[in-house]
Amino acid sequence: MVSPRKILQEYWGYNTFRPGQEEIIEAVLEGKDVLAVLPTGGGKSACFQVPAMVKEGLCLVISPLIALMKDQVQNLRKKNITSFAIYSGMSRKEVHAILKQATESHCKFLYVSPERLGTNVFKEWLPSLPIQLIAVDEAHCISQWGYDFRPSYLKVALLREYLADVPVLALTASATEEIQKDICEKLQFKNGLTFKRSFARDNLSLSVFEVDSKINKIREVLTKVNGSAIVYCRTRKRCKDFSQLLNMHGISSDFYHAGLKQGDRNQKQVAWMKGETRVIVCTNAFGMGIDKPDVRVVIHADVPDSMENYYQEAGRAGRDGNRSYAVLLQGKTESDELRSLPDIHYPKIEEIRKIYQAAANYLQIPSGTESVYYNFDFTDFTKTFKLEPNLALYALKALEQDEWLVFNEQAFVPSTADFIVDRASLEAFEKLNPSLDPLIKCLLRTYAGIFDYPVSIHEKTIATLLRKQIEVVISDLQKLHVYGIIDYSPQKDSPQLYLAKPRVPAANVKINEENYSKRKESYRKRVESMLDYLGGKECRTVFISNYFGERAAKPCGICDSCLSKKNKSLTKQEFEDIYQRVKEKNKIQ
Repeated sequence: MVSPRKILQEYWGYNTFRPGQEEIIEAVLEGKDVLAVLPTGGGKSACFQVPAMVKEGLCLVISPLIALMKDQVQNLRKKNITSFAIYSGMSRKEVHAILKQATESHCKFLYVSPERLGTNVFKEWLPSLPIQLIAVDEAHCISQWGYDFRPSYLKVALLREYLADVPVLALTASATEEIQKDICEKLQFKNGLTFKRSFARDNLSLSVFEVDSKINKIREVLTKVNGSAIVYCRTRKRCKDFSQLLNMHGISSDFYHAGLKQGDRNQKQVAWMKGETRVIVCTNAFGMGIDKPDVRVVIHADVPDSMENYYQEAGRAGRDGNRSYAVLLQGKTESDELRSLPDIHYPKIEEIRKIYQAAANYLQIPSGTESVYYNFDFTDFTKTFKLEPNLALYALKALEQDEWLVFNEQAFVPSTADFIVDRASLEAFEKLNPSLDPLIKCLLRTYAGIFDYPVSIHEKTIATLLRKQIEVVISDLQKLHVYGIIDYSPQKDSPQLYLAKPRVPAANVKINEENYSKRKESYRKRVESMLDYLGGKECRTVFISNYFGERAAKPCGICDSCLSKKNKSLTKQEFEDIYQRVKEKNKIQ
């Protein structure tokens, strides 16, 4: 068997593992169930990719993050490692084709979004897949008491019925002791092991400021701290506004949120990664799976609603080990706004049913329909039915948590095509339509397998190869589709709503009220912890470490609380106490 270190060197070019990685990999190779709690930037992907390359067979990776899945598949393919991804929005035909390829090729990694695990087509192919390891990324999503519960994750446990002897590696960047225990129970760990890296970051200075003008404070911080920066905002409008203001003051900036087109998001992300843009002002839609080690400062212009979210986002600063800063800004009324969030995030049951009915009417879903994806323009939906956006959003989330539907704000499905005629018919068509011949030949030469199954295509690449405008290429692809030569599906770049249960009258929508109330109470406690963090006087690092169950953390010496204590002169009582202790010590000696 090839050693993990040799695999690391051969495919990733590193000579040594990061702290904690090697122990996790060894436990996985021994066939143990493992929970790995690694901070953001701790190298979670290597913990399953390296042992999967050591072992024979395929690693099944469960992930809710489509963008991250696609990035990892692309990166693995660049290393000549066969990998595929199946996610929301794909047709049954596409999924069937990928599963067929994964079974018949030397596929090492199959990434699957959790809602796909329960589909009939996946269950049909499961016995044929040579799965030797199950990696569950963002494993905290399986706990309904956690900050990002996704009920589709509960389907992961069903895999254990079919794959009883296959080890499971669960990975998360932020989980409290309670959530860690719940993850292990839900995934049916058998004598499992838990590995945890310290939550303390000795190069990251954490601070909280109460300010009147957030943009002025942001400018001040960015003026004092050079280098790449992220500014997190709660709303899309604020992202754009703050970015424009920073540019007006000579600070190179751009904005990013889930409402932008996929191409625009990619362009903005690449420019920031390359350093062409210094500051990215974004919602929490930005950051997952982005590995930029030289981020010097992360600023939160709005207070996050949980310590888990804050820790993950702040932890994107200073991954290279150099001094970095995480700055949290709060306004005068922000504490009161946070306290009101539980009632906003957990609407009344009747309001949830009204939103369900409105969504069914908006999409014109017939009674009894299920297992169907719909393009879902959330903004147009709320405007059409005159709905308060937050109420509509959190009602949809509540429906998702009781498995009525799945709402994906950032769905992106690439264009696909496959030939649906035999070669003789295709040759006859080419003779009659010579203007389309170059496109047909380009498709055949560029995309292996396009005659056998749907493959992802990139219109811009085809346009470059043919030296044509992209609009002309798209028009010609549509012509081939109309003529019945290819089955062409243009890319989808809009939010998707997936109906998981048969459409019923709104009055028949059942919500588990006991669990719903417990989730609301868990959320209220997380908000209270965030409030305690804002007003706390103890070391910020110690507070965060304690929150996640790490009791041995020591004061960092570089956060605002520690620095204020260093600069603070002793009170008369503190001086007297120290004097008495010294006096007693001298007596003993």
